[in-house]
Amino acid sequence: MSDSEYWYCLTHKTVEGRDGCRNSDRLGPYASAAEAGRALEKVEERNEEWDNDPNWNDDGPGSGADDDGTPSS
Repeated sequence: MSDSEYWYCLTHKTVEGRDGCRNSDRLGPYASAAEAGRALEKVEERNEEWDNDPNWNDDGPGSGADDDGTPSS
């Protein structure tokens, strides 16, 4: 690992270096402090992309949903 890696701490809502909180409580690593500071924005952007991805359909074949989109019993 490099000394120039940064994480975004989900507990403290701050950018941290290597010696920050547990990895399970943070996002990263990122190459710069500025990039780590944008971590939550990046998560939101990715979630929006995935939510609208036509290749990812929770109600598609094999999902267990009936034709009307309701789960089968």
